[in-house]
Amino acid sequence: MDQIASNIGLLIDFPIVNAAIIIEGLMIGALFALAAYGLALVWGVMNVKNLAQGDFVIGGGYVAWYLNKSFGLHPLLGVVVAFIVMWGIGWVAYKLVISRVIERDLFTSLLATFGLAIMMAQIMNLLFGSDTQSLELDVSFLGLPNTFSFAGGIINLPAAKIIGVLMAAGLATAVILFMKNSRMGQAIRATAQDARAARVLGIDTEKVYSFTFSLNAAICGAAGAIIVMVWVIQPFYGITYSVRAFVIVTAAGLGNLPGVIAAGLGIGAAEQYGAHIFGIQYQQGIAVILLLLVLLYRLLQQRRKRQVLQ
Repeated sequence: MDQIASNIGLLIDFPIVNAAIIIEGLMIGALFALAAYGLALVWGVMNVKNLAQGDFVIGGGYVAWYLNKSFGLHPLLGVVVAFIVMWGIGWVAYKLVISRVIERDLFTSLLATFGLAIMMAQIMNLLFGSDTQSLELDVSFLGLPNTFSFAGGIINLPAAKIIGVLMAAGLATAVILFMKNSRMGQAIRATAQDARAARVLGIDTEKVYSFTFSLNAAICGAAGAIIVMVWVIQPFYGITYSVRAFVIVTAAGLGNLPGVIAAGLGIGAAEQYGAHIFGIQYQQGIAVILLLLVLLYRLLQQRRKRQVLQ
């Protein structure tokens, strides 16, 4: 308790530390929001709660890491390759597993995607080992320092995180424009609103489903390739990203992109504050606590609506 009180006192006595924590949290939260947007797509269009969401993120990280270590591919190019490779893996996963559970009940889809998550984690463990891995992004070729320091060194912003956030924002913008302006994007939105009516109008919903799940896997892959440059990855870290994605989507609601972004940034900041106050070992627990609080809030909301209707 004394250590917690001391950490809180530090935040009060030195407000600049709060700025450092918030900036760090917002940068990390942007990557959480990117992965959560893919989950929101799958959940809204196919009504599948994908428990393997985080494993697609880790898979993308390992694609970029392996290509860099084995073939010298630059980490920034690894983001593009991870997007493409994870698209293909997502398509295979859809054909083998997801397509068989779309029309099934919630429990069946949860079991299927949970099994997919376990299988992916074990395959990555066999291929790459259980050690944590990361990539170092050297941006000196751009004439930039690898770290930007402010406020006398209290605020340090690694160039890798800044570039990662910019890439995440660019990818999110591209996906949004695609969903609004392309024929497939319009078909996806129509299917999300009413799949049966979409079939009547001539939309191939099977094609929409496979495209949506593949796009989700590709987005996660790109997020993972960015994460491996700013954090570490390990085959069994997927569950932590799955929990974060569920917290964000549950808090924001389906189809609410601004809410997904806000919730992602919020959970990033909350985790950083939790790590500073309680210790880095409790950082992952903050996401689980937030998930429980969000579910409790949603449950209370539903009860109030029922009481009003009665």
